Amino acid sequence: MNYAPHTADEHKAMLQTIGVKDFEALVADIPAEARLKKWNLPSGLSEMELQSLMVGLAVQNQSTQDLLCFRGAGVYDHFIPAAVADLVMRGEFSTAYTPYQPEVSQGTLQAIYEFQSFICALTGMEAANASMYDGATAVAEAALLALKVSDRSRILVADSVHPEYREVLETYLRYQEVQTQVLQGPAGVADLEALEKALDEQTAALVVQCPNFFGNVESLKELAEAAHAKGALLIVASNLLSLGVLEAPGVCGADIVAGEAQPFGNAMSYGGPHVGYFACGLKLARRMPGRVAGRAQDGQGHWGYVLTLQGREQHIRRQRATSNICTNQALCALAATVHLSLLGQEGLRQTALANLAGAHSAAGRISGIEGFELCFEAPYFNEFAVRCPGGARDLDRYLWEEGILGGVPLGAWYPQLENAMLFCVTEKRTEAEIERLLSALKRWKP
Repeated sequence: MNYAPHTADEHKAMLQTIGVKDFEALVADIPAEARLKKWNLPSGLSEMELQSLMVGLAVQNQSTQDLLCFRGAGVYDHFIPAAVADLVMRGEFSTAYTPYQPEVSQGTLQAIYEFQSFICALTGMEAANASMYDGATAVAEAALLALKVSDRSRILVADSVHPEYREVLETYLRYQEVQTQVLQGPAGVADLEALEKALDEQTAALVVQCPNFFGNVESLKELAEAAHAKGALLIVASNLLSLGVLEAPGVCGADIVAGEAQPFGNAMSYGGPHVGYFACGLKLARRMPGRVAGRAQDGQGHWGYVLTLQGREQHIRRQRATSNICTNQALCALAATVHLSLLGQEGLRQTALANLAGAHSAAGRISGIEGFELCFEAPYFNEFAVRCPGGARDLDRYLWEEGILGGVPLGAWYPQLENAMLFCVTEKRTEAEIERLLSALKRWKP
């Protein structure tokens, strides 16, 4: 039985419309070795037999349940309370499609309102939307907003912003007649002097990340002053968990704070789905992508939740849309909201402090092993870059064989860091597990 809804003629018409010869040409960017050549599924299986077959295939993968994880770089191995999964499945949060019908979607609308409130409290901003697709697209949408409100044509990006975020940003801006400039910071943080020279009257925004891709903390107040001196906005991508101990970007002068909320309530899941967040000041709120839920009170004093702003949706003219985000990650945002509710302010701070302490303990001891040294002197949160003896990729394979998912080799994005690895320590890593990593590193023979 063919489950595909389109006919062969419709396939042909679609391919002609987008200007490719055939399906092979459409997927030419996917390496041949990564394509599924044949789905070797036996025919006539019963449901029980099929389930057994699929479980057998699934266990061929290795996850953080099998490997000791010291890997982060944008997706983190945090503890998720069991209550999160149970609470997000409650009926109050069930709704048909998107919450256009507030009278039957109060649970969802209230959850969105609470998510927005958490994001504002953490980032120090005045308004947040109902969530976005992921961190990378949230940052790209922030750049689009800056271009629209400023009527300028240039975006400056620090090279310490996640390389994949920068790739998504470049994709968004490729056909916008926008100049995007990436500035290097040899010390593992944005080079303030170079940025001040590069900022000009055509710069719509300066994009930085804090803690940045190397885990280092940026000097946001100085960066904000430099950007604002030229009339540019400061866009900050931030790990929300770090804001349990770091000053909020909004307090430091950020105009837009956008990023990934995966550290709360969402598993690594081989890279997704996750959930982006977007927050800004009130003066930009009406240009914010996505939608905003608000709280209202009727004539009898009853509180209710409603969609308050929805600058773009399917029902408005495409050319007037403020973004191309056609869906958000409502279930992932709900999981993040429940997790934050369970943590509370003190729990959030304690979790952040555990990350901070674990990372600094591990970093200090790894750099004490002969041949290993920290790449940068900047302050860091729960990630740190380390130069390793031999090749980082070889070390990564060695650690895998030791049952350890080590740090991310950095050479793929930063040639000057070819032998460097980005380690992450979350609250899940015990002292004994850190000792196991140290023991393996001491045995490493390049």
